[in-house]
Amino acid sequence: MNRNVENIQISGIRRFYNRVSKVDGAISLTLGQPDFSVPKKIEESMIDAIKQGKTVYTPNAGILELRQAISEYLKTLHINYSDEEVCITIGGSEALFSIFTALINPGDKVLIPSPAYPAYESIVKILGGEVVNYSLNDDFTLNCCELDRLIKEHKIKFVVLSYPCNPTGAVLTKEDRDSLSKIVADNDITIITDEIYAALCYDEYYSIAQCDHLKEKIIYVSGFSKMFSMTGLRIGYFCAAEKYMKEIMKVHQYNVSCATSIVQWGVVTGLKECLADVEEMKGEFRKRRDYVYERLVSIGFEVVKPKGAFYIFPSIEKFNMSSEEFCLKVLNDKKVACVPGDAFGVKGEGFIRISYCYSIDELDRALSLIEEWVKGM
Repeated sequence: MNRNVENIQISGIRRFYNRVSKVDGAISLTLGQPDFSVPKKIEESMIDAIKQGKTVYTPNAGILELRQAISEYLKTLHINYSDEEVCITIGGSEALFSIFTALINPGDKVLIPSPAYPAYESIVKILGGEVVNYSLNDDFTLNCCELDRLIKEHKIKFVVLSYPCNPTGAVLTKEDRDSLSKIVADNDITIITDEIYAALCYDEYYSIAQCDHLKEKIIYVSGFSKMFSMTGLRIGYFCAAEKYMKEIMKVHQYNVSCATSIVQWGVVTGLKECLADVEEMKGEFRKRRDYVYERLVSIGFEVVKPKGAFYIFPSIEKFNMSSEEFCLKVLNDKKVACVPGDAFGVKGEGFIRISYCYSIDELDRALSLIEEWVKGM
């Protein structure tokens, strides 16, 4: 076996989810799976694509109509990529794997936030790269001073960003974007910015990819799993300048050839006709965010109010137990499942992640049980 693979653990999120599935009647707040249906027009478009025989291979980069639609959509976010700078992938996960595979040589140092989505570290380790973690501020915003220090101290080649963030719900502020842009300009680094939750930003949206003068140093990753509530349909994309695109495309081509044709046609319709559905979902997630935040504060948790995505990351340090122990006790005693914070890296210890991709009624039941458990300690 490949020793790099042997040394990787399965995702802590999935590991805990698998454990939860064995507890009869458990309320799970573990997965980032929106509880909305795929917008009807997208569904109909995919069915029509099958009926019209659009089930053949597409170009490796994806159908032109979708790449053009993505280019136009990104312009509304003040991000400028042409259709030739867009590649459609099998979810954001394949995009990340293809990008890292094309970029990283054994021993290359990659700066990754902690806490963060666990795939970043695992992919880098599989490829033989070296992970260097950077800490975030207490409110999970970017610590630009530490970032700059670590880039210089460790001779970093690649930096991963993730805003809006899984697991914290933090977003990139304008001030941090502007500070970061100077750091990128002054150093010989490449930024990989994962913005899969960009459509679910409750404050003003800012991205390092909005800095056109830095395009040669930035690779932008996003997708539609969360935006259109179509996680199982696996459709994402990345945007990059030609010098990156031609190399990443080799990995993408030999790995998957192309993303699923009928889903690509569905997303074309989604970007043209279903953005109102996205706003409706975002409004509901905002209500749930506010509800969960207020309940957690009333129970006595120390918690930062998230500004994007659909996760909240309360501190459990006051309970004097590890995040794994805390989540196991709540699961066994009250049949409510959250994800231990250590699933998101060393800096995630002392927290738990709660997904609010669930109805208010279900969230109410789960939080009431957690409150009972806390009061009974």
